[in-house]
Amino acid sequence: METDLFEQTILPHLDAAYNLARWLAGNEHDARDIVQEAALRAFKFFGGFRGGDARAWLLAIVRNTAFTKMRAQPAQDLGPDDLDKIEDTAPQPAQVLERAGNIEAMRAAIAKLPVEFREVIVFREMENFSYKEIAELVNAPIGTVMSRLARARAQLREIILADANLRETRS
Repeated sequence: METDLFEQTILPHLDAAYNLARWLAGNEHDARDIVQEAALRAFKFFGGFRGGDARAWLLAIVRNTAFTKMRAQPAQDLGPDDLDKIEDTAPQPAQVLERAGNIEAMRAAIAKLPVEFREVIVFREMENFSYKEIAELVNAPIGTVMSRLARARAQLREIILADANLRETRS
């Protein structure tokens, strides 16, 4: 009976789990391993799941599994004074690439980001989580999530523009 409930509640979110794992791990093989291990952990601890957003619960397990597997060091949190220095007035990277119609370039650019920036971009831009939900998933203050997103977007913009300039130079 619990197996059926698990399948109904968790399995519909495996695509999102794989998407996150793929971006965090950087390759398909590790992503599959991470999702498999996360699904096993989710099944093992499903009795403790008290309802709510099953996708967020599963993605938190995927994130923790990925970091355990990769032994990644979390980024240092920015202080409140650092948040004032972040300015994000340029077009978003997705807008720049949408105009150029180059989704592959966006994927390559995201893959070049440090993992702590990749994960917040995936959570926000691909999985449409709110800042609050992301803060809970990554166990960081909302200000840190916002600063990571701003820094990730700025780095994406730089990567995209540098790649575009490189392509123009080669032409």
